[in-house]
Amino acid sequence: MGKRQFLIAGNWKMNGGPYQAAELLDGLKEKKKNISEDVDVVVCPPFVSLGMAVQHLHNSDIQVGAQDLYFENNGAYTGEISAAMLVESGCNYVIIGHSERRRYFAETDDLVNKKAKKAITEKIIPIVCVGESLDERKNNTHFNIVSDQVKKALKDISDTEILDVVIAYEPIWAIGTGETATPAQAQQMHVHIRSRLAELYDDETASAIGIIYGGSMKPANAEELLTQPDVDGGLIGGASLEAESFAELITIAENIS
Repeated sequence: MGKRQFLIAGNWKMNGGPYQAAELLDGLKEKKKNISEDVDVVVCPPFVSLGMAVQHLHNSDIQVGAQDLYFENNGAYTGEISAAMLVESGCNYVIIGHSERRRYFAETDDLVNKKAKKAITEKIIPIVCVGESLDERKNNTHFNIVSDQVKKALKDISDTEILDVVIAYEPIWAIGTGETATPAQAQQMHVHIRSRLAELYDDETASAIGIIYGGSMKPANAEELLTQPDVDGGLIGGASLEAESFAELITIAENIS
């Protein structure tokens, strides 16, 4: 199935209204006028800035993604956004099941699965997030926790549909804490996830699926992380909010790919 593609995805979280988005994206385009075809780049602003992002990135090498969606097509779901709305807005990707959604908004594995399937149906690439807490790692249950999340998130997703899914490993204890999983720890969990995918599908399929790292990747640690054989990119938080640092991350990925 060929070489896996690097993916550098910026998750802006609850930062960047339309005017801030325009300023940030203009800066990013200035610093990265061309991006290697070996690296996919996506930015995921808040919903209110998606239109501005799509407009500013028209005819660029940078794609646009959303931070969430709801699994129903339409209806009385105040405050929610459907997959079809994201498609109409120009989104190619969507983050699903981020640890903050699970923690603050009580998202379950079942809900993550419904959202992932809806994204696939609408031809949006879901970035499905999995990861363990500090207590779960300390209790040595982290491999079982992540295995369970992967299995439940991908329930009833076929062996052809899974090829359009990206998995993001988020060690929750390394997000916004200043802590970072060592490159060896990241590689170990990515191998574990890939072995779980091989059990759910087969070895060839598992080897084709991108697994990106979502635990405080920044220019200072990106090279060590991205040179791990099973780390296929990064889901970038804080470092994606500055054009210079995000552009540097893209360049690092380009140099490794």
